[in-house]
Amino acid sequence: MATVGITIFFALLLCGLAIRANSRFRNQDRLPMQWWLTGDVTWSAPRGLALASVPALAIGILTINAVLAMNFQPRPGQESIVIPTFIGIGIVATGIQLLHFWLIEKSQHRGGS
Repeated sequence: MATVGITIFFALLLCGLAIRANSRFRNQDRLPMQWWLTGDVTWSAPRGLALASVPALAIGILTINAVLAMNFQPRPGQESIVIPTFIGIGIVATGIQLLHFWLIEKSQHRGGS
């Protein structure tokens, strides 16, 4: 049951960050989604889609894992790593979303979009 709580917590966190970023990037119709190593934007997506992509992917992954954790027993000796794994997935997803926001901000300052 803790896995459901962790999933809900990170879903709310990621959605809240996306809503906050939506107001921050409100002057942009499209946001960058991919960059070359040189920092040039290779493609962009509509703002709503760009900001919803990380939360949607993370919520999907966490939900699938929560369903699996509730319906299947972990292997012997691995019972203690289920909760830390969920927390780790949530932290990584949050980091990816914050990195995306930082890269968007950086590309706006460079003049790209």
